[in-house]
Amino acid sequence: MPAAGKRVIVKRVYEKPARGDGYRVLVDRLWPRGLSKGQAALDAWLRDLAPSDELRHWFHARPETWLTFRKRYLKELAAPEAAEALDELYRLARRKKNLTLLFASRNEHHNNAVVLKELLDGMRKPPTGTGPVRSVRGRQAKRMQR
Repeated sequence: MPAAGKRVIVKRVYEKPARGDGYRVLVDRLWPRGLSKGQAALDAWLRDLAPSDELRHWFHARPETWLTFRKRYLKELAAPEAAEALDELYRLARRKKNLTLLFASRNEHHNNAVVLKELLDGMRKPPTGTGPVRSVRGRQAKRMQR
């Protein structure tokens, strides 16, 4: 659980930076269109936390599938490629009083930053049910041992 007084907020990167934003982290893979680095006022860019291009395109074509997107995104976050960036995000959340997760999507309620905020609010890793898929060989070996 986050310490008292700490907070994580989610904000569009196109919104003007505010004093209360604290440490500002962009969590998108692509740089926001039409925005200079100065305007973004970033402290960090953790692009490895963004959903894969395939998942992002799939969700933008089907915005009504939020729960499925969320589940698939959590599964991606459990992959080794995202683990280091996710650990860095947890470290930042512990060290900084205010942390702002920035995103470029027009959908302010359903995006990857919202999912990351939910994880940080609970200060835990993605649920084990959405973790990495074991190889078929590993499952067959376990079955044979029984």
